[in-house]
Amino acid sequence: MIVLGVILLVVGFVTGLSILWTIGIVLALIGIALWVMGAVGHEVAGRRHYW
Repeated sequence: MIVLGVILLVVGFVTGLSILWTIGIVLALIGIALWVMGAVGHEVAGRRHYW
């Protein structure tokens, strides 16, 4: 999810489409939050680790 967010950020920046930029930021932040929650030991969606 982090990678997809970064890809959308880059594509949105290059093409000038602000909707892609916004979706990229949201996806990257959600991915980082899930990654951090999984890294500290919280179960995310029933899994002990989130990759």
